[in-house]
Order: sequence, then structure tokens, then C-alpha cells
Amino acid sequence: MELFLFIFGALFSVINPLGTVPIFVSLTQDSTRKEINHTSLLASINVFVILAVSFFLGQYVLSFFGISINALKVAGGLVIASSGFALLKGEFTKNRGLNKERKKAAHEREHISLTPLAMPMMAGPGSISLLISLQEEYSTTHQAIIIMLATLTACALCYVILRSSQLIVKALGPNGINSISRIIGFIVIALGVEYLWSGLSGFVKTII
Repeated sequence: MELFLFIFGALFSVINPLGTVPIFVSLTQDSTRKEINHTSLLASINVFVILAVSFFLGQYVLSFFGISINALKVAGGLVIASSGFALLKGEFTKNRGLNKERKKAAHEREHISLTPLAMPMMAGPGSISLLISLQEEYSTTHQAIIIMLATLTACALCYVILRSSQLIVKALGPNGINSISRIIGFIVIALGVEYLWSGLSGFVKTII
């Protein structure tokens, strides 16, 4: 249970579906309730598939390119911390690469559940690098099952939040969402620093 809660908390903070809510509402403002529910479900499924593939196949990709796990932790820590700073500064959308032109293009797409919602808004470099790092640390079958259950739970909560996005915006308003995002941003920064320190410590131990 301790591992489950740790993975769930870390993933949910990095994915940050609450920060995606204003974008989701903007992209689905002309959609029906049924279409919104369907898009929410597809986006959440896409996030889970992307993260699951990253967890199980990420190590092979690293081996192919000759990237060490410590290098990944350092790079992932920087990306995660960068996302946290973006949340604190209210620049989450810009940090995830969704500018006005891309947002306009997304409006014109028939399907937005994969891009930009699932990737890069929720399953971005930070969450992907986090899953790859976890595979190195927790490699037993039992631990892998727990991590996948935590990932599935985080994605299920993403579905609930996206599906209820219009209600959340009405209840919290832009200021409320920004306040929560800033709190999550602080947690994400701490998580990024932790992974950065873990990677640097690994390098030092290797040298010694």
C-alpha cells in the first residue's frame, strides 16, 4: 500500500489533470455531453497506454541509445522540476508546448484525445521519464503490478476530472484552479529535485 500511494501521488502530481481542465473545456466547448465523456475516456486510456509502454519498454530504448538510468533521472528531474516551476508561474500550457496556434489547430482536429490531451498535456516527458526510472528501481512482478494499478488509478481519476471539467471550472473558477495548480507545482518541484539528486548521487557513487 505504501508503494501504491507513493506511485499514485507522484504520477498524479506530474500528470496534473487539473491543469489540463481549462484547456479541455476550451477544446470541447462545442461538444455534446456524450462527446465530452467519450473524449475524456479516450484521453485517459491513451495516457495509461503511453505510460504502460514507457514502463515496460523504456529500458530497452535506453539500452539502444546507451543512456544510463542515472542520466535519465537527472534529465527527468530537470523536466519534472521545470513543469513544477511552470505550474507555480501559471505557464503550464506554454511549458507543455500548446501555444495559441497549436490550440487553434487542435480545435480543427476531429480527435483530440491523443494529441494534445494525452500527449503532451498529461503524458509528457516528466511522467514518461518517471515511469522508466521506476522500472529500474522496482523490477519484481509484484511491484510492477502495484505500479500499473497505481497508474491505472491515476488515469481513472484523470477521466473523472476531465469528465467533470465544466463543473470544476464553474465551482472553482480560474483562480481556484490556478491556486491548486500552484500547490501541486510545489510538490512537483520537490519530486523533480528528488530525482535529480538521486541521479547525481548515482553518478558520484559510480565515480567513487
